Amino acid sequence: MKSVFRFALLALVLVIVAMVSAVTAMRFAIHGQEVSVPPLVGLTPSEAERAVGGLGLEISIERQYYSPQIAEGRIMSQLPLPGTKVRRGWQVRVAQSLGPTRVTIPDVTGQSEHAAELNIRRRGLDVASTAQVEMLGIPADQVLAQSPPASENQATSPKISLLITAEAEPPAYVMPSFVGQPLGTASRTLQDAGFKLGNVSVAAPAPPSTFDAANPAAAVAPTTPAPQPTPASMVVSQAPAAGQKVAAGAAVSFEVR
Repeated sequence: MKSVFRFALLALVLVIVAMVSAVTAMRFAIHGQEVSVPPLVGLTPSEAERAVGGLGLEISIERQYYSPQIAEGRIMSQLPLPGTKVRRGWQVRVAQSLGPTRVTIPDVTGQSEHAAELNIRRRGLDVASTAQVEMLGIPADQVLAQSPPASENQATSPKISLLITAEAEPPAYVMPSFVGQPLGTASRTLQDAGFKLGNVSVAAPAPPSTFDAANPAAAVAPTTPAPQPTPASMVVSQAPAAGQKVAAGAAVSFEVR
């Protein structure tokens, strides 16, 4: 009985050892076929194939996208990610870059700022910046220039800068004093400087009234014709007053005596 028991125990030990050896061998066999996925982003497909070829992996280009960061033709993403453990023969899926998006720049010169912005955004572009400049003879709120120009059809930047005309303010002058000058001299000076002669009124002194002692309420002023200004009339006041800022072409009114 003891020999039988010993034989059974020995057989059980051998079976356990055999099972452990088999499991260990399988694990070594499985892990011996695993490799680490290398980084492929930024490589060309041929470079990526050489990088994974020695590891027993395969490359599959499944998508193509536009990318402003990755040059055209190079790999922009991969799956599995770099460093992932996979078995030999595993397929690494990658996406290839088409390079930056190429756009056609519209011609918005001559358009208003609002119309130009609508035209730009309707094409999927954007306004980078705007600047204004005063231009005589050109209406305000009009696109004078743009960058990139409309002739550019391979632009990679989706933004356009605009130069827009602004309303030019008329030049301002400081009004001189004409008080004490003859009306004729002041008028000629105004016209030569590009101003207009406004209203001219005469500051006539109040006429003496006729007093009736018997009937004070009946006191009346004698009727005299209103005086008329002449070139020799002297300017006693003006509007706008001296020292004020006025625009070219403004009208100047005088009071003379």
